[in-house]
Amino acid sequence: MNGNVPTHYQVLGIQAGASEREIKLAYRKAARKAHPDHGGDAAHFRQVTEAYETLIDPARRAAYDRSYGANRRGSAGTRQGGWSASTAGPDAPAAGFRTDARPREHRASSSDPTVYVPAYESLPAGGTPLLARTRAAHPVHGAPRKRGLFGAQARLAREARTIQLLMQQVLSQIPSARLVNGLLSPADNGYIDHALLVGYRLVLLGSMMLPEGAYRWNGQTLVHGSKVIEPPRLLPAVRKMQELFPECNVTGWVLVHSPDGNLYQPVIDYARGSEPDGSDLVQVANGARLVREVKHFLGAGPAPNVVDLQVLSRLLGGMH
Repeated sequence: MNGNVPTHYQVLGIQAGASEREIKLAYRKAARKAHPDHGGDAAHFRQVTEAYETLIDPARRAAYDRSYGANRRGSAGTRQGGWSASTAGPDAPAAGFRTDARPREHRASSSDPTVYVPAYESLPAGGTPLLARTRAAHPVHGAPRKRGLFGAQARLAREARTIQLLMQQVLSQIPSARLVNGLLSPADNGYIDHALLVGYRLVLLGSMMLPEGAYRWNGQTLVHGSKVIEPPRLLPAVRKMQELFPECNVTGWVLVHSPDGNLYQPVIDYARGSEPDGSDLVQVANGARLVREVKHFLGAGPAPNVVDLQVLSRLLGGMH
């Protein structure tokens, strides 16, 4: 498989959301074919058994899903035109791009119709896709969930406001955008409120609520008069997700809401070198600027009309 390791779900030929019954049926079928007594390969049979033992145990399956399939990249990692994520950088050219060829007449844009990779039409007869097409086509996955004892209602309201803003002003204009809410952070025991995937660019989003006024962002903290405010810690999660998804360009953004919903408040001034242009791993912005900068970042990627089913299915497996 060209050095790529399939996920447990791919080994059994099932989708990431498969039920216990579907796992058992798939295992019986795969085990019969792979068993050495029936002419199968012993190594493949061990792979089938490992996949079944992991997925049939709820605790082991949850731990496996939370790992986002770390370091497991199956044949679905092969992109359009033979481009493979294992050989391309985070912002490698779009599929089919050749530096020795004439420029393509049409470069894919974020407003183009959605392309799924791997294509559903390329599945062999009877093949099982990584995700059901209806699920992959849904723009929003998951919802804010109550966690912790303090400030839960305020956090739920803030996350719901973030989702509404992204749906109205980002997802409505980028058909391939997929918003995944409620992720467990692979870097610690914390959470990632939102992840926004477009092509091979991934934005991790947190949020906070601050009174109207002028704040200064120096790249690490917000300063308001003599008061220093720490934003949500996204940097460890961004770095870990970049390791787990090397095919993607991963950045983090903190959205600062104002109590009355004014997207231009609070006003945030930026120290030199801290402007939210996508160059830093973590950015901070009010609603108006976040929408503008995030749309530009996502739309400028090499394949802004692509939904990579491998990446999306791993993200969905990491929801809490």
